[in-house]
Amino acid sequence: MSTKNKYLFPLIVMASLFFLFGFITTMNNSTIEFLKGAFGLNDVQKQLPNTFFYGAYVLSVPVGFLIKRIGYRFSIFTGLALIALGFFASIPGVGFGYYGFLSAVSIFAIGVVVLQVAAAPYVVALGPAESSASRLTLTNALNSVATVIAPIFVSILLVTPELAPGEVLENSEIKEIVKNPFIGIGVVTVVILLIMFFLKLPDIKGEQKAAEEASKTKHKSSAFKYPHVWLGSLAIFVYMGIEIGIPSFFADFASKTGAVIDTSSTDMLKFYWGGLMVGRLIGIFVLQKARPSLILSICAIGGAAMLTGAIVLTGNVSMWLFLGTGLFHSIMWPVIYSLALEDLGPHSDVASGIIATSVIGAAILMPIMGAIQTITGSVIIAVSCLFVYYLYLIFFATKGSKIRT
Repeated sequence: MSTKNKYLFPLIVMASLFFLFGFITTMNNSTIEFLKGAFGLNDVQKQLPNTFFYGAYVLSVPVGFLIKRIGYRFSIFTGLALIALGFFASIPGVGFGYYGFLSAVSIFAIGVVVLQVAAAPYVVALGPAESSASRLTLTNALNSVATVIAPIFVSILLVTPELAPGEVLENSEIKEIVKNPFIGIGVVTVVILLIMFFLKLPDIKGEQKAAEEASKTKHKSSAFKYPHVWLGSLAIFVYMGIEIGIPSFFADFASKTGAVIDTSSTDMLKFYWGGLMVGRLIGIFVLQKARPSLILSICAIGGAAMLTGAIVLTGNVSMWLFLGTGLFHSIMWPVIYSLALEDLGPHSDVASGIIATSVIGAAILMPIMGAIQTITGSVIIAVSCLFVYYLYLIFFATKGSKIRT
C-alpha cells in the first residue's frame, strides 16, 4: 500500500475532528450578541465567552506532555468526552447565571484544547514534511465549513426575544433557549466518541522514530530550545486577535459605517467564515507549489489592505471589505503552525502544546480591544489594533520562522 493511501483514512478522521472543534469555536464566538441581549452585558462583559473559551489554551503545554505519555488515540477520547460533558453542563450552568454558563464553557473548551494540540502534529506526521502545510490547510478547510455553518446555526436556534430597554431575560428563559441545541451538540459528540472508540488510528510514534533515526538532523534536547517555536507561538497569539477580532467587532463596525443589513449581524458572519473556507480550499493547491512563508506574507499584507479600505470607505462597501478579510486570513493558522513545527522531530507534540497555548490571544486581546472601544468610544480605533498583528506576522514569515539556532 502506498504511503498516500495508507494515510488517507486517518487524514479523513482527523479532518472530521477539525470540523467538530471548528464548529464549537465559531459557535462560541457567534453567541456573543445573543448573550449580550439575554444577560444585558456591556462591551467588556460580552467578550468574556472568548476569555473563558480561549483561556483554556493556557493548559496546552501540560496537554502536550499528556499526549506524549498516553498517545494520540486516548488523548482524542479524552477531548471528546470533555466536550460532551461541557455541553451537557451548560444547561444547569445557565441556572446559576452568566458566570455559571461560562464555567460550563470552560469545560468543553478544555476538550477542544486537547483535540487541537493532538490534531496538528498528528496531521503533520501523516506524510512528507514538505507537504505538511498543504495537509493542515486541507483539514482546516473542513474546519472552515463548520465555521460557515455555526453562525447560521446560532442565528436560527439562539434568538433573543424582543426586550424593553434595560430588560434582561430570566435564567430559566435562557435555559429553555439553549437547552435543545446544546444537548444536541453533546449527543453528537458522544456518538463521534463511540465511533472513534471502535476505529483503529495508526500509531505514528514508531514511524516517527524510524524517520528520526534515518534523518541526519540533530535535534536539541527540548522543544523549549527552538526560537522559531516561541516566535511561532507569538504569531498564533496575534493571529487569534485577527481571526476573532473581525467577527467580534463586526456588528459595531457595520453600524458605525452605516451599512444596510437585511438580516442579523450574526448571520452575516457566514460570509467572513465562508471567505476562510474558500481561501483554504485554494490554499491546499497553492501551498503545494509556493513557499508557505511567502504566502503568509502576502496574506498579511492583503488582510491589512482590506482592513484599510474598510476603515477609509463607508456603507456596504466598507462592510464587505471588512468581511472579505477572511479570504486572506484563511491559510494563516495552518501555515504558522507548520512553520513553527519545522525540524522538531521527537519534540513535535510538546512544541504543539507550546504553540497552541497562544490561542489564549483571543482571551486576552478581545477584552483589551473591547476596553479600548469603551474608553475611546470608537470601534475604528479598537479594530486598528489588527494592523500591529499583521505587521508581526510579516516579520515571522520573513525572518522569525527561519531562526533555528
